[in-house]
Amino acid sequence: MKKETITLVLLLTNLFIAFLGIGLVIPVLPTLMNELDISGSVVGYMVAFFAIAQLIVSPIAGKLIDTIGRKIMIVIGLFIFSASELLFAVGQDLLVLFISRILGGVSAAFIMPAVTAFIADVTTNETRSKALGYMSAAISTGFIIGPGIGGFLAGYGTRVPFFFAAGLACFAAIFSLIMLREPKRQYEETASGKKPGFKRIFAPMYFIVFVIIFVLSFGLASFEAVFSLFVDHKFGFTPTDIAIIITGSGLVGALAQVLLFDRLTKLMGEKKLILVSLIFSSVMVGAMTLVNSYFSVLFVTIIVFVGFDLIRPAATSYLSKIAGNEQGFVGGMNSMFTSIGTVFGPILGGYLFDFDVDYPFYFATIVLIAGSILTFFWAKTKPVQP
Repeated sequence: MKKETITLVLLLTNLFIAFLGIGLVIPVLPTLMNELDISGSVVGYMVAFFAIAQLIVSPIAGKLIDTIGRKIMIVIGLFIFSASELLFAVGQDLLVLFISRILGGVSAAFIMPAVTAFIADVTTNETRSKALGYMSAAISTGFIIGPGIGGFLAGYGTRVPFFFAAGLACFAAIFSLIMLREPKRQYEETASGKKPGFKRIFAPMYFIVFVIIFVLSFGLASFEAVFSLFVDHKFGFTPTDIAIIITGSGLVGALAQVLLFDRLTKLMGEKKLILVSLIFSSVMVGAMTLVNSYFSVLFVTIIVFVGFDLIRPAATSYLSKIAGNEQGFVGGMNSMFTSIGTVFGPILGGYLFDFDVDYPFYFATIVLIAGSILTFFWAKTKPVQP
């Protein structure tokens, strides 16, 4: 048990460092845009290239995780992330910056599924939900704290946060190489006659969960992409107002993952937790078009973030329990479907925003309701072996 705890701490520290590094650079992007005369649309393309790279590489990474091992993929992913941040720190033209973002997407495709598979290997069905809740909390906390540290470091120079993120990731890679030990896998063989390659995505026990993950990431990405524009245009919120709401909601979501997720999973199971969270999230996203005060916006946003922050580890926990010896595969597919939603959610959300500021939230609500209906029928079924 003590060995398992130490391993989990090491894994969660790696994730925290990686997402701290991602968050570090957020405050300096506007300044960097001005320095290099980059338009907002170019920044949007950079975000899209990150997600597209993650989308393309995730299935390959999933297979490699199952063949060459969890530890080596985590270490390689952290070194690639370090290189991507270093390139962004020294880059003076768009080509270098785009290469940096592509490498960032590749590193995410390597690290996330490998850590998820690692956790599945070193935990039992009873302890896995709590561990995955901590994993999500580590990600959220790193992403929340990162911008504050990045803003402080930016006082010493616009590129300093990027250099710091690169150094932090390199340290994490070396630390992991020395301290982590490849886990003994929990081979729970699934039924024979497995579908080869990408056809495995459509296996009955996986496909609906992958669709739910897509619905979640699509809804969250479209919500986050236009949230700041929405409250700015509709209520005249200042950047400080927006930062307080996003940070506060993120912190509450992280606390929910640590304090509530394991208890709720044991109380109702992953399927029902996903269903309830989707219903609450869809109602609250729709309510965003009706609220008219600062505190009502804050309340609604907190509920939305808590709902989303409970769905993701619940889906991951369920997949890890049914995956058997395909932990890398399901981790890679989880990452791939998340990336699909991350790519198309902001694009469609921004497009609808140009027609009417409320339209992105109407559409996100419809998508989440559809996901709730799908989950309702899925929750009634028993796990199906392909």
